[in-house]
Amino acid sequence: MIEGIDGLKALVGEHLGYSPYVEITQEQVNTFADATGDHQWIHVDVERAKEGPFGGPIAHGYLTLSLGPMLSPQVFGVSGVAMGVNYGTGKVRFPSPVPVGSKLRLGITLTAVDDVPGGAQVTQEFVFQIEGADKPSCVAEVIFRYYV
Repeated sequence: MIEGIDGLKALVGEHLGYSPYVEITQEQVNTFADATGDHQWIHVDVERAKEGPFGGPIAHGYLTLSLGPMLSPQVFGVSGVAMGVNYGTGKVRFPSPVPVGSKLRLGITLTAVDDVPGGAQVTQEFVFQIEGADKPSCVAEVIFRYYV
């Protein structure tokens, strides 16, 4: 738990830690496909995907990114603020696939804390990694605003 805006400022440049691993299921992928309308075969057609470039279905890149709000509170929290809101993202990349059945975790580095009226804008680097993989699956600049 990080104490307020001053606590965040003191940690700029620091790696805050990792979430536990979570398994990526075909059910999650199918539900995400239904929610977004993205039913590309590489995600939802298990038999066809076995013949594809990854040997099986993979999660949508944006499904991976969307796990940030679930995983980031397992890395850190901020006390002494009235509320925090997602403000947006900067650069987002998907360097390697997330195969269905793999285990994924999130690592977070705090990269900037800037004052804004009523609080602070906090920029973090989110790195999503598959257990045992050499390359990350998603690297994203994620921006939150915390208000006091």
